[in-house]
Amino acid sequence: MITSPVCDEPDHSPDRPDLTWALKSARQGDQHAFKLLYDDLNPRLLRYLRTLVRTDAEDIASETWLQIGRDLPTFHGTWHKWRSWAVTIARNRALDHLRHQQRQPQTHIPIHELTEHSTHHDTETDVLNRIAWQSALLLITTLPRSEAEAVLLRNVLGFSTIEAGHILGKEPGAIRTAAYRGLRKLTHHAQQIGLTP
Repeated sequence: MITSPVCDEPDHSPDRPDLTWALKSARQGDQHAFKLLYDDLNPRLLRYLRTLVRTDAEDIASETWLQIGRDLPTFHGTWHKWRSWAVTIARNRALDHLRHQQRQPQTHIPIHELTEHSTHHDTETDVLNRIAWQSALLLITTLPRSEAEAVLLRNVLGFSTIEAGHILGKEPGAIRTAAYRGLRKLTHHAQQIGLTP
């Protein structure tokens, strides 16, 4: 159910298209292109933020998108670097929020706060996918924060170990180790509760 990408290249799967053209247009003020960037990244960004700031995730995401919109014209780089830049902004805002609130990030949160709401009718496949996501995310929230963040960045957001390391301020080897440990724990937990054969 939970797999780790073998290579450290950015994710090029069909559900995560390369939106370089939209990034270029958005940098020039195209609101439709900016919406495409938002629609692509925001659901995964919210999942990530909910592991850090729980119910404040939407507020932090809003602040993040305001900063992205403000700073986008000065951004230079590829689509994949933009995704890393955007998540770094979100993480920094979340950590600032936590410092301001003088509390530690929480990882044990209700699963309904992590799931993405579908905008189309629930089909059998959609329901099965949602159950699989809920199970995976519920297990991820049981990990130590460093492992949970590594797994979320690598396996939910699809960043390479280099990109995830840049976001978290760690070496790629540390990300690889944290993700590996996290995935081993997840596999063990999943076997214990019968989610894997």
